[in-house]
Amino acid sequence: MSQLIVAGVDGSADSRVAADWAATEAELRGLPLRVVHVSTLPDEQLLTTWPYFREPSPDALVTSLTEDRPGLRAEGLDLTGAVVPTLLPLTAQADCTVLGLRGTGGFAGLALGSVAHGVAERSEGPVVLVPSGSVRGHRGRSPYGVTLGVDGGEPPGAVADFAFDSARRRDTGLHVVHAWRLPSPAERWMPYALPEEDRGRWEDQETQRFSDALRPWREKYPQVPVYEDLRLRSPAAALVQASASAELLVIGRAGHTLGPTLHAVLEHTACPVAVVPHHV
Repeated sequence: MSQLIVAGVDGSADSRVAADWAATEAELRGLPLRVVHVSTLPDEQLLTTWPYFREPSPDALVTSLTEDRPGLRAEGLDLTGAVVPTLLPLTAQADCTVLGLRGTGGFAGLALGSVAHGVAERSEGPVVLVPSGSVRGHRGRSPYGVTLGVDGGEPPGAVADFAFDSARRRDTGLHVVHAWRLPSPAERWMPYALPEEDRGRWEDQETQRFSDALRPWREKYPQVPVYEDLRLRSPAAALVQASASAELLVIGRAGHTLGPTLHAVLEHTACPVAVVPHHV
């Protein structure tokens, strides 16, 4: 994996906020930033539309981003082609790729843009999707600035590595959220109240599974304080609620689909979301 951060831009407000977030991330990691714009128009067609249609200039954005970041190494890159297929090879080369949650296309009220969706579900590396309302840093909102959503039944692998490393670099704690549901035998009690003894036993078992899954990463990152948060509710509801106090929400992606939970989180998140393929 190459040592750089990639920011995809399209001239939208979301992509400008995302580029700013990417520049801050590049500084945190001590890596260069590559600001990429993909034009869907061939060069000869661009010439016929000038000056009525102007493509965003990544070089101009690089100049703006480096004005108050003198130590940032950054470059602009103009590419031509279909946006998602052109960006995807870059995701495999970057430590992470950063995009606005919604771009210039779509319609009012659409939270997740088609480019963000396409890249996030097919990328080879981590993709951070930044909503337009994000403010740089969000420092001071919570002592646990990075939130990780995990499945207590499976080791979180590369997803946990990305989350723990992000918390370490930000000098903040890690809020680990595991949403769970009562096992199927509990359904026989409905609509009657579930005996507290049974509920307590199941919750203890789930807590133990949760802690066991995280133990290797607690040992690997001893400097990162961890708050384990077991919630009896749907994963999407638990993670959206947690995003309100987070700087960054980290969620894993299995296969080449976002799935209903991740899609729901992206529709309602209050902070940037890192989508990390399990195989990274």
